[in-house]
Amino acid sequence: MLTFVGLGLWDEDSITVDGQRALRAADEVFAEFYTSRLVGTDPESLATHHGVDIDVRDRAGTEQEPEPILDAAESGDAVFLTAGDTMISTTHVDLRLRAHDRGIETRVIHGTTASAAAASLTGLQNYRFGKATTLPFPYAHGGDGVPNSVCDTLDANRERGLHTLVYLDIKQERGEYMTGDVAADLLADGYEDVLGVVVCRAGSPEPRVEAGLLSDLATREFGDPLHLLIVPGELHYIESDALRELAGAPEELSEPV
Repeated sequence: MLTFVGLGLWDEDSITVDGQRALRAADEVFAEFYTSRLVGTDPESLATHHGVDIDVRDRAGTEQEPEPILDAAESGDAVFLTAGDTMISTTHVDLRLRAHDRGIETRVIHGTTASAAAASLTGLQNYRFGKATTLPFPYAHGGDGVPNSVCDTLDANRERGLHTLVYLDIKQERGEYMTGDVAADLLADGYEDVLGVVVCRAGSPEPRVEAGLLSDLATREFGDPLHLLIVPGELHYIESDALRELAGAPEELSEPV
């Protein structure tokens, strides 16, 4: 059996009770933290807290050399851990399909996601979000500024009045996490007079949510990662009230439609 367990968003206590039971009952435990990570803890503390040994796999060890994971699942109960929800990344779907190809039973135990937390913390209605996008560091995509694909997504969502969730680049191997001010600065070149919302440390005891012009958000300090950026579309009056009350949105930028 191969059980995929989402750890939630912050630390060793963010896991569900069901996930914790599966983790502690496993014969072998694997994890990857290159697609995302728990900022409120580290793999060593996570392992100690749950009383298990965790084999942390890098990208190559998960995607190109999954045999140790599959072998463990074929001969016993193996758990594969990820931050957030366990099936958000195609990496994890691919691993699950590989297990099925070998006749290995799989199970999914969900954890909460950054996208769900972003909607909850800001008061923006989750069904009013359009396609999400990821904003990479300029050096990571080999160009300057913002890739056309990101702008295309923003423009298409804005044309339809939908909110855009912008995931910010993570380079785990370099210890680099794009912050909300950097993201706002990159986007402000083409969307200077557009409302943005930065969501910081979702899932932590003290999350932070701030709204303002992208050009204004680019000048602020938002503290430790992880951060998300939302570019709202047309606002329902409840969403408008929520952004003002929960995120400090200026009244003139958050009028309902």
